[in-house]
Amino acid sequence: MYEPMTAEDEATVCSQLQRPARGVVGVAYRCPCGKPAVVVTAPRLPDGTPFPTTYYLTCPRATSACSTLEAQGVMSQMTERLETDADLAAAYQRAHQAYLADRAQLGEVPQIAGVSAGGMPTRVKCVHVLVGHALAAGPGVNPLGDEALASIGEFWARPCLGDSSPEQHKPDQT
Repeated sequence: MYEPMTAEDEATVCSQLQRPARGVVGVAYRCPCGKPAVVVTAPRLPDGTPFPTTYYLTCPRATSACSTLEAQGVMSQMTERLETDADLAAAYQRAHQAYLADRAQLGEVPQIAGVSAGGMPTRVKCVHVLVGHALAAGPGVNPLGDEALASIGEFWARPCLGDSSPEQHKPDQT
């Protein structure tokens, strides 16, 4: 589900978010450049606040691309499709259950029991959450996350924070 977060990872995530990260327990997905792109967050923050977003997208390039999709109205289009496509709705329900199962491995928080994130299982209210879940869980788990991820394309192709060469960010072709 995740790998431990190093001091370097923590510094990178703080730089990506432009604030200290809260409740992070590890890295769920790394950009091809090696930097964290999705972190795993505890279901209860250190201050006691329940936090349903297990997979938190931190990569500024991916976050920007998700914001663009949201501005284009993708969330309402996806929600409309959930209302009319029974197969898609069933697959999205399974994604919701997978998200809850992953979070349960981190602990139970009664205030958010049954609540995943991003609007699952009946609507879409945050593309960032769906992409974070798709990256962390891999293809085939969250159909709308996979779809949004395909729409944003190779978000890593532009330089990451502190880097200058796009060549450094191409995934290994071997």
